[in-house]
Amino acid sequence: MSLRDLAFAARTLRKSPVFALTAALTIALGVGASTAIFSVTNAVLLRPLPYQNPDQLVIIPTDMRNRGVKDFPFSNANFIDLREATKGEFQGLAGVFTFPFTMTGEDGMPEQVHMGFVTTNYFQLVGAGIAFGRDFSDDDGQPQPPPPAPGTQSATPPQRLPIMAILSNEYFQRRFGSNPAVLGQSLNKGKPFSPRIVGVLAPHFEIYFPPSADLEAAPDIWVANRLGYSAEQRNSVSMHVIGRLKPGVTIGRAQAAADQVAAEARKNFSIENTAGYAIRVEPMRQHLVSEVRPAILALMGAVIFLLLIACANVANLLLVRASLRQRELAIRSAIGASWWDLARQILSEALLLATIGALGGLGIAWLGIHELLAIAPAHLPRLDTIRIDSTVLIFTVISSLVAAAIFGLAPAWRAARPDVMIVLRGTSRSEGLASGGLSRKVVVCLEVALAYVLLIGSGLMVRSFRELQRIDPGFNPRGVLTFAVSMSPSYGQNASDSRVTLRELEQRLLNIPGVQAASVTGGALPMTGDNEFPFWVDGRPKPANVSEMSPSLFYMVAPGYQQAMQIPLKQGRFFSPDDNEHSANVVVIDESFAREYFPKQNPIGQRIHIGILDTTPEVIGVVGHVKQWGLDQDGDAKHPIHAQAYMPFLQIPDKFFSGPLSVEVVIRSQAPPATMAGPVREAIQKMNSENVMYETKSMEEIVAESLAARRFSMILLSVFAALALLLSSIGIYGVLSYVVGQRSREIGIRIALGAQRADVLRLMLGEGMKMALVGVAIGIVAALALTRLMVQMLFGVSATDPLTFVGVAAVLAGVALAACYIPARRAMRVDPIVALRYE
Repeated sequence: MSLRDLAFAARTLRKSPVFALTAALTIALGVGASTAIFSVTNAVLLRPLPYQNPDQLVIIPTDMRNRGVKDFPFSNANFIDLREATKGEFQGLAGVFTFPFTMTGEDGMPEQVHMGFVTTNYFQLVGAGIAFGRDFSDDDGQPQPPPPAPGTQSATPPQRLPIMAILSNEYFQRRFGSNPAVLGQSLNKGKPFSPRIVGVLAPHFEIYFPPSADLEAAPDIWVANRLGYSAEQRNSVSMHVIGRLKPGVTIGRAQAAADQVAAEARKNFSIENTAGYAIRVEPMRQHLVSEVRPAILALMGAVIFLLLIACANVANLLLVRASLRQRELAIRSAIGASWWDLARQILSEALLLATIGALGGLGIAWLGIHELLAIAPAHLPRLDTIRIDSTVLIFTVISSLVAAAIFGLAPAWRAARPDVMIVLRGTSRSEGLASGGLSRKVVVCLEVALAYVLLIGSGLMVRSFRELQRIDPGFNPRGVLTFAVSMSPSYGQNASDSRVTLRELEQRLLNIPGVQAASVTGGALPMTGDNEFPFWVDGRPKPANVSEMSPSLFYMVAPGYQQAMQIPLKQGRFFSPDDNEHSANVVVIDESFAREYFPKQNPIGQRIHIGILDTTPEVIGVVGHVKQWGLDQDGDAKHPIHAQAYMPFLQIPDKFFSGPLSVEVVIRSQAPPATMAGPVREAIQKMNSENVMYETKSMEEIVAESLAARRFSMILLSVFAALALLLSSIGIYGVLSYVVGQRSREIGIRIALGAQRADVLRLMLGEGMKMALVGVAIGIVAALALTRLMVQMLFGVSATDPLTFVGVAAVLAGVALAACYIPARRAMRVDPIVALRYE
């Protein structure tokens, strides 16, 4: 194929601008959609992680198999045991955890930042660059000296080692204006926690973990973890662990070594034994995308179907165009043109159309990516790296060439084999149209089948989403504002002071006009995490150790929490202001707790013992169950704990009030939550100018975020299905229009011989509906096989849901009937005299 062929194809297409524009736009839609989704696939699933030799990196979580708990963090002791026992398999292991923190700046004003605590080898392990200063050294991670033993006296208490910090490049620029003089200075001066700056990271560094790890991807300040080994705190977990395999070490060998460490822990520690403690080694990229891979692959499959439908439409246009040019092609063949000469002409046009479509598709993809980023779930891994890069461009080129081959080969084959004698002898204008009719109908049937599969996928997602929206979350999210407050360091000097501060905070919030209820909370709000404590029922045999105790989610709340969240009260009462630090300890449980631990009993008056708090509160009420992990994830294999309990915040033991005071707060207001953030912030600042309010969200936003991934897939599948439906209906309309033109003489004869207009209408509708119904039949078979791959994405609906299959078939048949009606009406109006005279 030469430039001369392409130039001739361009001149030919210029003479048929409507055809060229229609074909190019059709291909642009298919290529644009597939390019946009491939940009997501490339960023999330294919592109290497921005670390040194990323294929050697693994994520290492722990599992409590006997309790059905997966992806659990490490304690310091268990991390050190693993590190020391696997030096033959790993170049190194590193740990990280993140948390929000309030610091006081040079101007005395508080600032909310995100801290990342890492082992000193973390940046070296992943290959992160240091822009200024130095990396952490081994000395920066030496444990703090132990405090004096109880009952001993020491003239000079042990000197605390300084805490070392490295700034993110972005925070370095934002807070210090990129001034290198900050090296050696201390942050949060004058406070007990005052890390010293030793370096600044290279720009754009992030940590990558699955959303369920709940880690901040880009902390502002990284602090060296002075990693102490304390066997007594083996069950105090927070550290998420990564490792780098030694060259030549396989995942299987590393897993075997980790299994030995876990077996040793089960042998030596009863808690690990009864919990079924296990350590899992997984490639970092595989573990990172395990939660989103099925949805992304489903979307990629959907756009490939859409691209095939677009190719089928253009193939039909080219088949019709080749049929109309049969006389021209026959003459060229008669004067010596070879079959390749004729085929090359059609293929040149196909290639040129594909090129124009690819350029238009890139524009559509660019716009599409911006829209994708607007609706994509925030926890989608590497969301900020989605863009059109060289890999995406190569995909666009390849997909365009493949599309050109798909829609160009069949027309080229037809055009290269004209029946010269029949075409040159024929005088009818329908002579060329008569050829290729079966090919066009087959292509339309395949279009309809592909559209049906896409519509089924979209229909199942829509039905799943509707089923989810019908789920009662166990509370009323409307009118609820949530936020966190980090109190001034001047507060929280002791437990009594902290309780006074919390009472004052609640009262100030209740004094804001429009606020109906307010409550501080500890632990986690619904759909934002969990706070699990082990317990046992008082009066029953005491478990031998913590791992044999029953787990429950515990919420530390104020009396206004039940009113603020509007959780239904089923039995007894909720807390009152009298349930405080001076009264008997009480607890409110949910229906699941009562059903599981007090079957056929009245739970009111029963007592439970909470080991970690060393309290034995009395049950005073039962409330409804709350969907803690999301509308679609409550009580599943990953979140097996159903039981929930509530304790008065003010009855938390004194030892848990030590340190900086930071709480989450919920308020219910008459006004929209968004309008309440300002007055709330003002009230908190009036209480103390150093108080910081952050992470402000309405409860409706939190619920919506829990469904964001499903909404993302549903919207995209619905858009693709709508485009597929449009293209397939256009295909039916186009073929039937040409059939009417081809059979105009026949129709004229039928009418002249007495056929009624209604008979002609039924004849033409029958032609179109045969194609549609055959396509639907093929689509049903394909959908029954393919929708089984969507099981993980569905909720409350079967992958072979009969209602969806029948409903989609009816919709597609209705659209096909509408597409058939216009050319069928035109057939009705054929004037037999005009048709016969023209022929």
